[in-house]
Amino acid sequence: MISAAEIRAVIERGEVIEDYPEDSRGHSCLMFGFGSNNRPIHLVCSPKDDYLAIVTAYIPGPDKWTANYSVRVKQ
Repeated sequence: MISAAEIRAVIERGEVIEDYPEDSRGHSCLMFGFGSNNRPIHLVCSPKDDYLAIVTAYIPGPDKWTANYSVRVKQ
C-alpha cells in the first residue's frame, strides 16, 4: 500500500523524471520521490485546470530502473 501521505510527499518534495506532453489522457508526467522508510515511489500525474489527477502510484522495480530509480534501464 502507498499511503496518501506518501503520495503527498512525492508531489511536494519529489522531482519530475519523465514528461509526457502527448499522453492520450492529456499532458502528464512521472514523478519520483521517497515515501515512508525512504522507499522509492513513482507517481504518474496529470495537471488539470482545477486539480492534479493522480493516474497511478507504484514502487519501481530495481530491474527496470537505475540505482537512483530515476532513469529507465535500457533493455
